[in-house]
Amino acid sequence: MQIGERLKEAREAKNLSLEELQEMTKIQKRYLQAIEEGNLQILPGKFYARAFMKEYANAVGLDPDELLEEHKEEVPKTEEPNEEQYSRMQRSRKSQTEKSSSNFSLFPTIIVVLLIIGIIAVAIFFISQNMSGTGSEEPVKNENSSNDIIIKDDNEDNEAAADTDTDDSEKSDDQDKADDKDKDKDKEAEFNVIEKGTGSTPESTVEFTYTGEEVTAKLEATGDTWLGVRADNGEELFAENMFNQDQSPLEIDLSGKERVFFKIGNASVLTITINGVEMEYPVDASNVRQNIWIELKQEAE
Repeated sequence: MQIGERLKEAREAKNLSLEELQEMTKIQKRYLQAIEEGNLQILPGKFYARAFMKEYANAVGLDPDELLEEHKEEVPKTEEPNEEQYSRMQRSRKSQTEKSSSNFSLFPTIIVVLLIIGIIAVAIFFISQNMSGTGSEEPVKNENSSNDIIIKDDNEDNEAAADTDTDDSEKSDDQDKADDKDKDKDKEAEFNVIEKGTGSTPESTVEFTYTGEEVTAKLEATGDTWLGVRADNGEELFAENMFNQDQSPLEIDLSGKERVFFKIGNASVLTITINGVEMEYPVDASNVRQNIWIELKQEAE
């Protein structure tokens, strides 16, 4: 029995129509029918053929991994995502490391040259001073030096004290500004993993802390992915559907929301950024199917 026939038989055993199955899995009816009939060529791609079959199997009570293993000759095989991208990143990092090492190797030579120049300059200075001091001239004594009267102006002392106070005040202001900058850095928006999901479709929870009133999410895809975004009150922010590079970047206003749910079909091609801070996936993006709750926590400025 073909995999499509197995799935259809399980659906009919549960008295489910294709329309009801479409509502449960959020997969278009024509794709479900294509799976049952074995017309896998009309599906979006090999990855989605496997993903849709797993969703179908879950919905009708079959073990998806066991089913795909039994019919592995029928199921399209997919390559590991982003293998080429990982290779390029590794080559780029290696090249940067080699350049950095070559730059650091020049530093000792430069320091030695500067030290030699400094020693030569000091030696020339002392030699010139010794040569100028060998003359026979004697210093002229000031006969009236014992009778000189030095008059010190009190205003000069006051002006010097005022200048010192001004310098101290400016230094204090600079220190206060530096402290304010450090406090601002402490309040920068950031992601923290609360719970890391497990399984073939892990469901994780991530906390995003921020200041201010506005919260904007930007979604960018480098390929095709299944995507759905909704608030915890059920409001659809992006109805479940295909999302790709042509639709990128997509901005979604999350202001006033407390929790937002992201259903992702291919995490390896999707980047999620909130208020300019990129989210690192709780589970490695090679696990392409991920469900993520993002809790939005506003902090006082």
